[in-house]
Amino acid sequence: MAKLYRLLTEEDTSAFCHKVSDALAKGWELYGDPSYAFDESSRMMRCAQAVIKEVDTDYSPDMKLGQQ
Repeated sequence: MAKLYRLLTEEDTSAFCHKVSDALAKGWELYGDPSYAFDESSRMMRCAQAVIKEVDTDYSPDMKLGQQ
């Protein structure tokens, strides 16, 4: 069994909420508080949220985390 970690990021739009909601619907759990930062290159706020999930397989760096 492995515990997986992902950091979801997106511009501060509804797309970020959809990305997090999709992960939650697939069994991922929130890990910590969301973060916000100003992206100087795009001149927009960006959001980040860590999520974790336990899976019944061994971890491999070749895993596609979003497909777990």
